[in-house]
Amino acid sequence: MTRFARDPLYRRHRFPTEIIAHAVWLYFRFPLSLRMVEAILAARGIIVSHQTVRLWAEKFGGAFANDIRRRTAGRLGERIARRGNGPMGQDRPDMTSC
Repeated sequence: MTRFARDPLYRRHRFPTEIIAHAVWLYFRFPLSLRMVEAILAARGIIVSHQTVRLWAEKFGGAFANDIRRRTAGRLGERIARRGNGPMGQDRPDMTSC
C-alpha cells in the first residue's frame, strides 16, 4: 500500500489509489504530455483517457509536485556541498607525497 492509500481524497474513484498515484507521478516527474501518460498506462493494460489524467493531475497533483520539488532540491544541495570549496583539485588529497 502507498502512503496515499487511506487518504480520503482517493475515495469514490473508479481506479485504485496506486494507479492514480502512478499516473500523476508520471505526469509531474517527467516532461510528458497527458496523451503520453495515457499511452504509457495503456501499454500496461490500464485504459484511461488523457482527460481523466488531467483531472487527476488537477486534484492530486499539488502534493506530488511539492514532494518532487522537495526531493530534488535536497539532492541538488547535497551535490553542491560535495563538490568542494575551491578551484579544481583543491578538495582532493595531495598525491605528490606518496
